Amino acid sequence: MPVAMSPSARLVAGYATAGVLAGAAGSAGGAVMVCWHYSTVLLHPVPAGNLPERVLAVGDGTVELAATRAAVQPGVWGVRTAAGLSVVGPVLERRRRRVVRELRPGPVPALGPAVLDAGPFDPDPAARGLRFRTVGIPTELGPAPAWLVDPPAGADGSTWALCVHGRGGARREALRMLPALHAAGLTSVVLSYRGDGDAPDPPDGRSHLGDHEWRDVAAAAAWAIDRGARRLVLVGWSMGAALGGAFLDRAATADRVAAVVWDAPLLDWRRTLRRQARNRALPPSLAGVAARFTEHRIGIDLDRFDLVRNPPAVRPPTLVLHSDADSAVPVSLSRDLAVAAPALDWPVTYRETAGTEHTASWNADPDGYEAAVTGFLRGVLG
Repeated sequence: MPVAMSPSARLVAGYATAGVLAGAAGSAGGAVMVCWHYSTVLLHPVPAGNLPERVLAVGDGTVELAATRAAVQPGVWGVRTAAGLSVVGPVLERRRRRVVRELRPGPVPALGPAVLDAGPFDPDPAARGLRFRTVGIPTELGPAPAWLVDPPAGADGSTWALCVHGRGGARREALRMLPALHAAGLTSVVLSYRGDGDAPDPPDGRSHLGDHEWRDVAAAAAWAIDRGARRLVLVGWSMGAALGGAFLDRAATADRVAAVVWDAPLLDWRRTLRRQARNRALPPSLAGVAARFTEHRIGIDLDRFDLVRNPPAVRPPTLVLHSDADSAVPVSLSRDLAVAAPALDWPVTYRETAGTEHTASWNADPDGYEAAVTGFLRGVLG
């Protein structure tokens, strides 16, 4: 991605500069090499460890950053430095090459290299004041750790949210939304799934882009139902929506899903790969070749993950949240679903925010975002 976000927000990163790839693509052999490499990185996600931002100064309730595209985004963000995770608020002043932001109470960032993190909370639901315990979800590959978050006092606890993070991400991605789910009266299960560094690794060591990973969501659904869940809510970020779409199309328990909430959903792998190619100044045709390599290598049919042309068999009421500045997953995917939804007999509510990157709609307007999620779920679930 061209914009530095939390490592959990990256789809494809850390393999070479766009200029080197574009140069290699100048010959037929080079194009094949680039496409194969692009496919390999897609199937072997590695969290990016670079720190592309820079903390220049810290004042009384302020922090000064180099004015990159990431650093000037609106809203509330984490800033990860050598001192750990700090939290910054809105932009207070913009200069030519510097930006001054509000520094929230808590750890003070260290001067020097930093990364903007879409998740300003660490390390677990206790950071949001929520009671939870860590459990093991039995999957076909072995136990996958999950956070089980209690419902609010007085709730019957029979509606369970299954929270599914994005590709290359982790469970902490859910920490921004958990209070909204809690306010709606839900029990929440924040999942790990095969290959994410917490759950068991897939046998071939590759990401299957949702084509196998959805089975771990199905395992969590069965586990929740065994423990009294009567209704399910699917919650997903980025590729977590691809897993959710596969679950809704293939899982025996899909009819238990009463509502869906998707943030920056990956609704079409082919169009997403074309966007990633453009981010790297590569010809869009190379994304198509890389997609064919990928299909051959892991046996996936990417057309099944075009949820507008091939909607899932079960289509519950769905809230879609997306930002217009997302450079990883095109916002046009969510817009197209919202337009096509009536013809698909799919009740879709769409909320778009402005100016933030991938999976960062919460960051732009935390209160509005959480109110939208809670209000949607109360309206659908009763």
